[in-house]
Amino acid sequence: MNESLVKSRAFINGEWVKTNKRFRVDDPFSQELIVEVSDCGEEEANQAIEAAHNAFQTWSKTTAQERSDKLLAWYDLIIENLDDLAEILTTEQGKPLKEAKGEIQYGANYIKWFAEEALRIDGDIIPSPDGQKQIHVIKQPVGVVGIITPWNFPQAMIARKVAPALAAGCTVVIKPAAETPLSALAMAELSLQAGIPKGVINLVPTSEASVIGEAITSSSKVRKISFTGSTKVGKILMSQAAENVQRVTMELGGNAPFIVFDDVDIDDAVEGIMASKFRNSGQTCVCANRVFIHETIYQEIVEKLTNKVESMKTGSGLEDDVSITPLINQAGIDKVKRLVQSAKDKGAKVIVGGNVSDKHNQIYEPTILTDVSFDMDIACEEIFGPVLSLIPFSNEESVVEQANATKAGLAAYVYTDDRHRIKRLSEQIESGMIGFNEGIISNHMAPFGGVKESGMGREGSKYGISDYLDIKYLCIK
Repeated sequence: MNESLVKSRAFINGEWVKTNKRFRVDDPFSQELIVEVSDCGEEEANQAIEAAHNAFQTWSKTTAQERSDKLLAWYDLIIENLDDLAEILTTEQGKPLKEAKGEIQYGANYIKWFAEEALRIDGDIIPSPDGQKQIHVIKQPVGVVGIITPWNFPQAMIARKVAPALAAGCTVVIKPAAETPLSALAMAELSLQAGIPKGVINLVPTSEASVIGEAITSSSKVRKISFTGSTKVGKILMSQAAENVQRVTMELGGNAPFIVFDDVDIDDAVEGIMASKFRNSGQTCVCANRVFIHETIYQEIVEKLTNKVESMKTGSGLEDDVSITPLINQAGIDKVKRLVQSAKDKGAKVIVGGNVSDKHNQIYEPTILTDVSFDMDIACEEIFGPVLSLIPFSNEESVVEQANATKAGLAAYVYTDDRHRIKRLSEQIESGMIGFNEGIISNHMAPFGGVKESGMGREGSKYGISDYLDIKYLCIK
């Protein structure tokens, strides 16, 4: 691991800032201390906001080409340091090293994409209603952006938010998750090496998220909030942001249905379920949470899934060929234990797993539950663990109704060979994203986001930069 990328101080106005307080960052597998990190509070948050506000005065006036060049330089450094960044990510977050490398590349793709989108922020000239005036439309950066990111994808979520902000001409204040600040700090170091000016990117790690959140939402100098996390916290931030009418992008919790009809290639559907459910040990907001299988193929799919799940290797993310690694902390383990036990108490059957690993007390075994019903918490809450809840269904109408019977609406998955059904369900399923015959759907060229209580706004794609821009109408006579 490149030790020069392992930073432990806040990053404010291009400087590494030491604070009086510090907090631990532990390896989720070994439970051993990695490093103690500066613990920022209101004072440091306000310093970061002021630095971003001052930097905005010049960064917002740079040319699109200048901003694009800086982002591309940042992208190049991330790719150059991919292996080291992946090792840092796995050490603090726990996911398999192969997945960590995939995340670094995935996040870097957003930076490259928005470096190119910076050159395509176009305005309009609209025909005048009376022929006596000119109507011009220009786009300008919204200003300072407060960015709050989760622990499950600590590098990619920063890249996905910071890249469009900088491409648009905004500056940022980032609060990374307390569990995984090291990936964020390494990104900040590389941004400095890339020549991104001081104050454009500021990063304030903290063990008291609400303190930083309140500082960001209460500042009139912050004009936008971008948050990925739980629906509960998202609602709090939206309420706080209303005081200053800050624009918000919210990517919140999910409860993704995965529907398998009886006209599919069964092996292909099984691979899709495995890919969707067990990536990052089930700790993704878009992973399959409720798996609906047509009753005529239900038993066959259960058997094939059982064989695959039983063969999954558990261990440290730094080991070879490991599929299931530690959950992020004890609270995560306790939640999965509670949901599985509650389901068992109401009649669910454990086919595979169902307990914390005998070998590794921070790992929950990959698990399959059958006989799951909708009066069980596990069918209603986001699991965030390696547990498959399998539910048989008999007809299209009923399964669509069940799939939509949730306040969440982030991702959904459907396996079917019926093209007419695909067209119907693309309109009927209440979700911001649907994977048809595909278990992994996110990429930098597609708009990522949800409906209902899964949030608002979109990240990635040509749509992802619009939330960082104000539209100004000019009437010229």
